[in-house]
Amino acid sequence: MIKAVLLKIFREGVGGLMAFVSYITSPRKIKRTHDAQQAVDKKAASMSLYQYFACPFCIKTRRTVHRLNIPLAYRDAQIRGGEHRNTLEQQGGQIKVPCLRIDDGETTTWLYESSAIVAYLNQQFDPAMDTALQQS
Repeated sequence: MIKAVLLKIFREGVGGLMAFVSYITSPRKIKRTHDAQQAVDKKAASMSLYQYFACPFCIKTRRTVHRLNIPLAYRDAQIRGGEHRNTLEQQGGQIKVPCLRIDDGETTTWLYESSAIVAYLNQQFDPAMDTALQQS
């Protein structure tokens, strides 16, 4: 039991330190025109990110969200028995973070894996990706 408590303290301490370093070294946000940002805001309104604060993969995903200037709703799934954790398990099928919930009308997609989420967000919201695709 003492070993488990010490491991939890270590994990949360290191995770908190990683989150702090990530915060102070945040990437610059993409600047868009007012109309372009409103389009992003509208598209992002149907998405939410289930995450843990100190999870390194969640930090990676949040850095991308910050850089792309996407106003995503964050859902803390770390609290056992909490509303967001239960939703993630019951509707998403597993307790695994980060997880991007994408609501599209009647359909809900649960996208797991930080690399897949980052690739999806870049494809949907990064203007540099549009330019690269048009040049191909």
